[in-house]
Amino acid sequence: MATGSCLLYANWLPTVTAMSSSTAWHASRVSELLGLRHPIIQGPFGGGLSSVELVAAVSGAGGLGSFGVHHLDPAAIAAVAGKLREATSGPFALNLWVSNHDLPETEMTRSRFDYAVARLRPLYDEVGAEPPSYPERFSASFEEQAEAVLEARPAAFSFVFGVPDAGLLDALRERGIVTLGTATTPDEAVALDDAGVDVVVASGAEAGGHRGAFLRVAEDSLVGTLPLVAIAAAEVRAPVVAAGGIADARGIAAALALGAEAVQIGSAFLATQESGTTAEHRAALLGPARQTRLTRAFSGRLARGLPNQLMEHLTAEGPIEPYPYQGYLLAPIVAAARAQGRTDVVAMWAGQASPLIAHRHAGELYAALVRETEDLLASPATPEGAHP
Repeated sequence: MATGSCLLYANWLPTVTAMSSSTAWHASRVSELLGLRHPIIQGPFGGGLSSVELVAAVSGAGGLGSFGVHHLDPAAIAAVAGKLREATSGPFALNLWVSNHDLPETEMTRSRFDYAVARLRPLYDEVGAEPPSYPERFSASFEEQAEAVLEARPAAFSFVFGVPDAGLLDALRERGIVTLGTATTPDEAVALDDAGVDVVVASGAEAGGHRGAFLRVAEDSLVGTLPLVAIAAAEVRAPVVAAGGIADARGIAAALALGAEAVQIGSAFLATQESGTTAEHRAALLGPARQTRLTRAFSGRLARGLPNQLMEHLTAEGPIEPYPYQGYLLAPIVAAARAQGRTDVVAMWAGQASPLIAHRHAGELYAALVRETEDLLASPATPEGAHP
Protein backbone atom coordinates (compact mmCIF):
# COMPACT_ATOMS: atom_id res chain seq x y z
CA MET A 1 0.00 0.00 0.00
CA ALA A 2 1.34 3.43 -0.90
CA THR A 3 2.27 5.91 1.84
CA GLY A 4 -0.64 8.15 0.92
CA SER A 5 -3.05 5.26 1.33
CA CYS A 6 -1.57 4.42 4.74
CA LEU A 7 -2.14 7.97 5.88
CA LEU A 8 -5.70 7.83 4.62
CA TYR A 9 -6.42 4.65 6.58
CA ALA A 10 -4.67 6.08 9.64
CA ASN A 11 -7.04 9.02 9.48
CA TRP A 12 -10.29 7.08 9.10
CA LEU A 13 -9.71 4.33 11.66
CA PRO A 14 -9.74 6.68 14.70
CA THR A 15 -12.76 8.40 13.19
CA VAL A 16 -14.72 5.14 13.12
CA THR A 17 -13.78 4.44 16.73
CA ALA A 18 -14.79 7.91 17.82
CA MET A 19 -18.13 7.53 16.06
CA SER A 20 -19.04 4.20 17.66
CA SER A 21 -18.00 1.63 20.19
CA SER A 22 -16.90 -1.84 19.12
CA THR A 23 -20.51 -3.02 19.23
CA ALA A 24 -22.45 0.10 18.15
CA TRP A 25 -21.80 -0.70 14.48
CA HIS A 26 -24.35 -3.50 14.83
CA ALA A 27 -27.20 -1.01 15.34
CA SER A 28 -27.49 0.39 11.83
CA ARG A 29 -30.64 1.23 9.90
CA VAL A 30 -30.06 -1.89 7.81
CA SER A 31 -29.95 -4.05 10.94
CA GLU A 32 -33.14 -2.42 12.20
CA LEU A 33 -35.02 -2.83 8.93
CA LEU A 34 -34.13 -6.50 8.58
CA GLY A 35 -33.95 -7.59 12.20
CA LEU A 36 -30.24 -8.47 12.04
CA ARG A 37 -27.80 -8.87 14.90
CA HIS A 38 -24.95 -7.74 12.65
CA PRO A 39 -25.15 -5.71 9.40
CA ILE A 40 -23.57 -8.45 7.29
CA ILE A 41 -25.22 -9.69 4.11
CA GLN A 42 -24.17 -12.77 2.20
CA GLY A 43 -24.08 -11.95 -1.49
CA PRO A 44 -26.61 -13.84 -3.65
CA PHE A 45 -25.29 -16.34 -6.20
CA GLY A 46 -27.26 -17.46 -9.22
CA GLY A 47 -26.91 -20.45 -11.47
CA GLY A 48 -27.06 -23.00 -8.68
CA LEU A 49 -24.21 -21.54 -6.59
CA SER A 50 -26.49 -20.41 -3.77
CA SER A 51 -27.49 -23.06 -1.27
CA VAL A 52 -30.05 -23.47 1.50
CA GLU A 53 -27.25 -24.55 3.85
CA LEU A 54 -25.26 -21.33 3.30
CA VAL A 55 -28.27 -19.04 3.68
CA ALA A 56 -29.27 -20.84 6.89
CA ALA A 57 -25.75 -20.54 8.30
CA VAL A 58 -25.59 -16.78 7.73
CA SER A 59 -29.17 -16.00 8.74
CA GLY A 60 -28.86 -18.19 11.82
CA ALA A 61 -25.70 -16.38 12.89
CA GLY A 62 -27.42 -13.00 12.80
CA GLY A 63 -26.83 -11.75 9.27
CA LEU A 64 -28.87 -11.82 6.07
CA GLY A 65 -28.48 -14.92 3.94
CA SER A 66 -29.33 -14.47 0.26
CA PHE A 67 -30.39 -16.90 -2.45
CA GLY A 68 -30.12 -16.03 -6.15
CA VAL A 69 -33.26 -17.22 -7.95
CA HIS A 70 -33.05 -15.34 -11.26
CA HIS A 71 -32.53 -18.60 -13.15
CA LEU A 72 -35.61 -20.29 -11.65
CA ASP A 73 -39.25 -20.43 -12.71
CA PRO A 74 -42.03 -19.44 -10.27
CA ALA A 75 -42.62 -22.98 -9.00
CA ALA A 76 -38.93 -23.46 -8.25
CA ILE A 77 -38.77 -20.09 -6.47
CA ALA A 78 -41.66 -21.17 -4.23
CA ALA A 79 -39.89 -24.45 -3.50
CA VAL A 80 -36.64 -22.72 -2.56
CA ALA A 81 -38.47 -20.32 -0.22
CA GLY A 82 -40.15 -23.28 1.46
CA LYS A 83 -36.83 -25.05 2.02
CA LEU A 84 -35.28 -21.88 3.42
CA ARG A 85 -38.10 -21.50 5.93
CA GLU A 86 -37.59 -25.07 7.05
CA ALA A 87 -33.85 -24.48 7.46
CA THR A 88 -33.83 -21.17 9.32
CA SER A 89 -36.08 -18.94 11.38
CA GLY A 90 -33.87 -15.97 10.54
CA PRO A 91 -34.52 -13.40 7.80
CA PHE A 92 -33.39 -14.20 4.25
CA ALA A 93 -33.42 -12.48 0.86
CA LEU A 94 -34.42 -13.75 -2.56
CA ASN A 95 -32.59 -12.09 -5.46
CA LEU A 96 -33.78 -11.45 -9.03
CA TRP A 97 -32.56 -9.66 -12.15
CA VAL A 98 -35.00 -6.91 -13.17
CA SER A 99 -33.78 -6.97 -16.77
CA ASN A 100 -33.40 -10.60 -17.79
CA HIS A 101 -33.30 -10.41 -21.60
CA ASP A 102 -30.83 -8.42 -23.71
CA LEU A 103 -32.52 -9.64 -26.88
CA PRO A 104 -36.22 -10.49 -27.24
CA GLU A 105 -36.84 -14.22 -27.48
CA THR A 106 -38.55 -13.70 -30.83
CA GLU A 107 -35.18 -12.64 -32.24
CA MET A 108 -33.36 -15.76 -31.06
CA THR A 109 -34.61 -17.72 -34.04
CA ARG A 110 -34.06 -21.42 -34.48
CA SER A 111 -31.57 -20.79 -37.29
CA ARG A 112 -29.54 -18.38 -35.12
CA PHE A 113 -29.68 -20.88 -32.27
CA ASP A 114 -28.53 -23.78 -34.48
CA TYR A 115 -25.65 -21.68 -35.81
CA ALA A 116 -24.52 -20.92 -32.25
CA VAL A 117 -24.70 -24.62 -31.36
CA ALA A 118 -22.54 -25.45 -34.37
CA ARG A 119 -19.90 -22.93 -33.24
CA LEU A 120 -19.79 -24.51 -29.80
CA ARG A 121 -19.80 -28.11 -31.04
CA PRO A 122 -16.08 -28.70 -30.25
CA LEU A 123 -16.72 -27.79 -26.59
CA TYR A 124 -19.76 -30.07 -26.33
CA ASP A 125 -17.67 -32.90 -27.77
CA GLU A 126 -14.72 -32.19 -25.46
CA VAL A 127 -16.75 -32.72 -22.29
CA GLY A 128 -19.10 -35.35 -23.74
CA ALA A 129 -22.24 -33.20 -23.46
CA GLU A 130 -25.26 -33.00 -25.74
CA PRO A 131 -26.22 -29.52 -26.98
CA PRO A 132 -29.42 -28.08 -25.51
CA SER A 133 -32.59 -28.26 -27.55
CA TYR A 134 -34.37 -25.18 -28.83
CA PRO A 135 -36.91 -24.44 -26.06
CA GLU A 136 -40.41 -23.06 -26.12
CA ARG A 137 -39.11 -20.39 -23.72
CA PHE A 138 -35.59 -19.62 -22.65
CA SER A 139 -36.54 -18.26 -19.24
CA ALA A 140 -39.43 -16.98 -17.15
CA SER A 141 -40.16 -13.27 -17.25
CA PHE A 142 -39.14 -11.03 -14.39
CA GLU A 143 -42.81 -10.23 -13.77
CA GLU A 144 -43.63 -13.93 -13.27
CA GLN A 145 -40.65 -14.41 -10.99
CA ALA A 146 -41.48 -11.29 -8.97
CA GLU A 147 -45.02 -12.54 -8.42
CA ALA A 148 -43.54 -15.73 -6.96
CA VAL A 149 -41.37 -13.65 -4.62
CA LEU A 150 -44.44 -11.71 -3.48
CA GLU A 151 -46.20 -14.98 -2.73
CA ALA A 152 -43.17 -16.35 -0.89
CA ARG A 153 -42.91 -13.25 1.33
CA PRO A 154 -39.21 -13.38 2.26
CA ALA A 155 -37.93 -10.81 4.72
CA ALA A 156 -36.08 -9.11 1.86
CA PHE A 157 -36.13 -8.90 -1.92
CA SER A 158 -32.82 -7.87 -3.49
CA PHE A 159 -32.37 -7.14 -7.17
CA VAL A 160 -29.87 -6.06 -9.81
CA PHE A 161 -29.99 -4.76 -13.39
CA GLY A 162 -32.68 -2.14 -12.92
CA VAL A 163 -35.45 -0.61 -10.85
CA PRO A 164 -38.78 -2.44 -10.48
CA ASP A 165 -41.87 -0.43 -11.40
CA ALA A 166 -43.75 1.51 -8.75
CA GLY A 167 -46.58 -1.01 -8.62
CA LEU A 168 -44.25 -3.86 -7.65
CA LEU A 169 -42.42 -1.73 -5.08
CA ASP A 170 -45.78 -0.81 -3.54
CA ALA A 171 -46.84 -4.45 -3.44
CA LEU A 172 -43.57 -5.43 -1.73
CA ARG A 173 -43.99 -2.64 0.79
CA GLU A 174 -47.57 -3.71 1.55
CA ARG A 175 -46.33 -7.21 2.37
CA GLY A 176 -43.56 -5.90 4.62
CA ILE A 177 -40.78 -7.10 2.30
CA VAL A 178 -37.65 -4.94 2.54
CA THR A 179 -36.21 -3.99 -0.87
CA LEU A 180 -32.49 -3.88 -1.62
CA GLY A 181 -31.57 -2.44 -5.03
CA THR A 182 -28.07 -2.67 -6.48
CA ALA A 183 -26.23 0.32 -7.93
CA THR A 184 -22.92 0.25 -9.79
CA THR A 185 -22.65 4.04 -10.17
CA PRO A 186 -23.71 7.07 -8.09
CA ASP A 187 -26.41 7.90 -10.68
CA GLU A 188 -27.90 4.44 -10.26
CA ALA A 189 -27.88 4.86 -6.48
CA VAL A 190 -29.86 8.09 -6.84
CA ALA A 191 -32.31 6.44 -9.26
CA LEU A 192 -32.98 3.63 -6.78
CA ASP A 193 -33.37 6.11 -3.93
CA ASP A 194 -35.77 8.26 -5.93
CA ALA A 195 -37.86 5.16 -6.63
CA GLY A 196 -38.26 4.55 -2.90
CA VAL A 197 -36.08 1.46 -2.53
CA ASP A 198 -35.44 0.73 1.16
CA VAL A 199 -31.72 -0.04 0.93
CA VAL A 200 -29.14 0.77 -1.76
CA VAL A 201 -26.37 -1.79 -2.33
CA ALA A 202 -23.34 0.04 -3.76
CA SER A 203 -21.56 -2.68 -5.74
CA GLY A 204 -18.05 -1.67 -6.77
CA ALA A 205 -16.13 -2.89 -9.79
CA GLU A 206 -14.03 -5.17 -7.56
CA ALA A 207 -16.97 -7.53 -6.97
CA GLY A 208 -17.01 -11.02 -8.42
CA GLY A 209 -19.77 -12.22 -10.72
CA HIS A 210 -22.04 -10.04 -12.80
CA ARG A 211 -21.97 -6.27 -12.96
CA GLY A 212 -25.55 -5.10 -12.39
CA ALA A 213 -25.36 -1.87 -14.38
CA PHE A 214 -28.61 -0.48 -15.81
CA LEU A 215 -28.25 3.22 -16.73
CA ARG A 216 -25.22 2.77 -18.99
CA VAL A 217 -23.37 -0.19 -20.44
CA ALA A 218 -21.45 -2.15 -17.83
CA GLU A 219 -18.05 -1.27 -19.31
CA ASP A 220 -18.83 2.41 -18.64
CA SER A 221 -20.07 1.74 -15.08
CA LEU A 222 -16.91 0.43 -13.39
CA VAL A 223 -16.73 2.56 -10.25
CA GLY A 224 -14.59 1.30 -7.36
CA THR A 225 -16.26 0.36 -4.11
CA LEU A 226 -14.66 3.06 -1.93
CA PRO A 227 -15.66 6.10 -4.03
CA LEU A 228 -19.03 4.57 -4.90
CA VAL A 229 -19.94 4.03 -1.23
CA ALA A 230 -18.73 7.47 -0.16
CA ILE A 231 -20.62 9.29 -2.91
CA ALA A 232 -23.78 7.21 -2.57
CA ALA A 233 -23.88 7.68 1.20
CA ALA A 234 -23.67 11.43 0.71
CA GLU A 235 -26.33 11.61 -2.03
CA VAL A 236 -29.11 9.19 -1.06
CA ARG A 237 -31.52 9.06 1.85
CA ALA A 238 -31.67 5.26 2.08
CA PRO A 239 -28.99 3.37 4.00
CA VAL A 240 -26.11 2.16 1.85
CA VAL A 241 -24.58 -1.33 1.80
CA ALA A 242 -20.99 -1.66 0.60
CA ALA A 243 -20.26 -4.55 -1.77
CA GLY A 244 -17.19 -5.53 -3.74
CA GLY A 245 -13.63 -6.12 -2.52
CA ILE A 246 -14.69 -6.89 1.07
CA ALA A 247 -13.44 -10.16 2.51
CA ASP A 248 -12.33 -9.33 6.05
CA ALA A 249 -12.74 -6.93 8.97
CA ARG A 250 -10.52 -4.29 7.39
CA GLY A 251 -12.89 -4.03 4.47
CA ILE A 252 -15.86 -3.76 6.81
CA ALA A 253 -14.18 -0.98 8.82
CA ALA A 254 -13.30 0.91 5.64
CA ALA A 255 -16.90 0.69 4.41
CA LEU A 256 -18.26 1.93 7.74
CA ALA A 257 -15.86 4.86 7.69
CA LEU A 258 -17.15 5.91 4.28
CA GLY A 259 -20.80 5.91 5.36
CA ALA A 260 -21.97 2.35 4.70
CA GLU A 261 -24.47 0.93 7.20
CA ALA A 262 -23.87 -2.70 6.22
CA VAL A 263 -21.61 -4.80 4.01
CA GLN A 264 -22.37 -7.48 1.44
CA ILE A 265 -19.75 -10.20 1.06
CA GLY A 266 -19.76 -12.60 -1.87
CA SER A 267 -16.55 -14.44 -2.80
CA ALA A 268 -15.55 -15.21 0.80
CA PHE A 269 -18.88 -16.97 1.39
CA LEU A 270 -18.71 -18.65 -2.04
CA ALA A 271 -15.42 -20.22 -0.93
CA THR A 272 -17.03 -21.96 2.05
CA GLN A 273 -18.09 -25.60 2.01
CA GLU A 274 -21.71 -24.60 2.56
CA SER A 275 -21.96 -22.84 -0.81
CA GLY A 276 -23.34 -24.53 -3.91
CA THR A 277 -20.15 -24.38 -5.94
CA THR A 278 -17.67 -27.19 -6.54
CA ALA A 279 -14.73 -28.23 -4.39
CA GLU A 280 -12.44 -27.25 -7.25
CA HIS A 281 -13.88 -23.72 -7.44
CA ARG A 282 -13.58 -23.35 -3.67
CA ALA A 283 -9.96 -24.49 -3.81
CA ALA A 284 -9.20 -21.91 -6.49
CA LEU A 285 -10.72 -19.15 -4.35
CA LEU A 286 -8.67 -20.27 -1.35
CA GLY A 287 -5.48 -20.69 -3.37
CA PRO A 288 -2.62 -18.27 -3.99
CA ALA A 289 -3.35 -14.77 -5.30
CA ARG A 290 -4.74 -14.90 -8.81
CA GLN A 291 -5.77 -12.29 -11.31
CA THR A 292 -9.45 -11.85 -12.12
CA ARG A 293 -10.87 -10.58 -15.39
CA LEU A 294 -14.07 -9.00 -16.62
CA THR A 295 -15.73 -10.88 -19.49
CA ARG A 296 -19.01 -11.34 -21.32
CA ALA A 297 -17.97 -14.81 -22.48
CA PHE A 298 -19.89 -16.92 -19.96
CA SER A 299 -23.33 -15.34 -20.02
CA GLY A 300 -23.42 -12.47 -22.50
CA ARG A 301 -23.27 -9.95 -19.63
CA LEU A 302 -20.14 -8.47 -18.08
CA ALA A 303 -18.93 -10.45 -15.07
CA ARG A 304 -15.71 -10.91 -13.08
CA GLY A 305 -14.07 -14.30 -12.75
CA LEU A 306 -10.83 -16.25 -12.91
CA PRO A 307 -9.36 -16.60 -16.42
CA ASN A 308 -9.37 -20.11 -17.83
CA GLN A 309 -9.50 -22.02 -21.09
CA LEU A 310 -13.21 -21.47 -21.61
CA MET A 311 -12.94 -17.71 -21.16
CA GLU A 312 -9.99 -17.50 -23.55
CA HIS A 313 -11.65 -19.73 -26.16
CA LEU A 314 -14.98 -17.93 -26.17
CA THR A 315 -13.35 -14.50 -26.22
CA ALA A 316 -11.10 -15.45 -29.13
CA GLU A 317 -13.63 -17.36 -31.19
CA GLY A 318 -16.79 -15.23 -30.72
CA PRO A 319 -19.36 -14.03 -31.35
CA ILE A 320 -20.88 -14.14 -27.87
CA GLU A 321 -24.66 -14.40 -27.79
CA PRO A 322 -26.57 -11.90 -25.62
CA TYR A 323 -28.06 -12.75 -22.24
CA PRO A 324 -29.70 -15.21 -21.47
CA TYR A 325 -28.86 -17.22 -24.57
CA GLN A 326 -25.08 -17.55 -24.09
CA GLY A 327 -25.56 -19.08 -20.66
CA TYR A 328 -28.30 -21.40 -21.93
CA LEU A 329 -26.03 -22.64 -24.72
CA LEU A 330 -23.11 -23.21 -22.34
CA ALA A 331 -25.14 -24.87 -19.56
CA PRO A 332 -24.56 -28.49 -20.70
CA ILE A 333 -20.83 -27.85 -21.10
CA VAL A 334 -20.51 -26.29 -17.66
CA ALA A 335 -22.63 -28.97 -15.98
CA ALA A 336 -20.58 -31.79 -17.50
CA ALA A 337 -17.28 -30.09 -16.64
CA ARG A 338 -18.37 -29.47 -13.04
CA ALA A 339 -19.33 -33.12 -12.67
CA GLN A 340 -15.88 -34.08 -13.96
CA GLY A 341 -14.14 -31.79 -11.46
CA ARG A 342 -12.73 -29.56 -14.19
CA THR A 343 -11.92 -25.89 -13.79
CA ASP A 344 -10.86 -25.14 -17.35
CA VAL A 345 -14.28 -25.07 -19.03
CA VAL A 346 -16.54 -23.65 -16.31
CA ALA A 347 -17.31 -20.15 -15.08
CA MET A 348 -15.08 -19.41 -12.07
CA TRP A 349 -16.59 -16.32 -10.45
CA ALA A 350 -14.23 -14.44 -8.13
CA GLY A 351 -13.83 -10.92 -6.79
CA GLN A 352 -10.60 -8.97 -6.56
CA ALA A 353 -10.34 -9.55 -2.80
CA SER A 354 -10.29 -13.34 -3.22
CA PRO A 355 -6.62 -13.61 -2.13
CA LEU A 356 -7.74 -12.40 1.32
CA ILE A 357 -10.09 -15.35 1.84
CA ALA A 358 -9.05 -17.55 4.75
CA HIS A 359 -12.07 -19.52 5.99
CA ARG A 360 -13.54 -22.79 4.71
CA HIS A 361 -16.77 -22.78 6.72
CA ALA A 362 -19.49 -20.13 6.74
CA GLY A 363 -19.87 -20.15 10.52
CA GLU A 364 -16.14 -19.63 11.05
CA LEU A 365 -16.06 -16.84 8.47
CA TYR A 366 -19.05 -15.06 9.95
CA ALA A 367 -17.72 -15.29 13.52
CA ALA A 368 -14.32 -14.00 12.42
CA LEU A 369 -15.87 -11.04 10.60
CA VAL A 370 -17.80 -10.01 13.72
CA ARG A 371 -14.99 -10.61 16.20
CA GLU A 372 -12.23 -8.98 14.17
CA THR A 373 -14.36 -5.98 13.22
CA GLU A 374 -15.15 -5.36 16.88
CA ASP A 375 -11.47 -5.69 17.78
CA LEU A 376 -10.44 -3.33 15.00
CA LEU A 377 -12.98 -0.68 15.91
CA ALA A 378 -12.12 -0.94 19.59
CA SER A 379 -8.38 -0.46 19.12
CA PRO A 380 -7.42 0.53 15.58
CA ALA A 381 -3.78 0.13 14.75
CA THR A 382 -1.90 3.04 13.25
CA PRO A 383 0.30 1.96 10.33
CA GLU A 384 4.03 2.28 11.00
CA GLY A 385 5.33 5.67 9.97
CA ALA A 386 1.87 7.26 9.83
CA HIS A 387 0.84 10.10 12.10
CA PRO A 388 -2.46 9.89 14.01
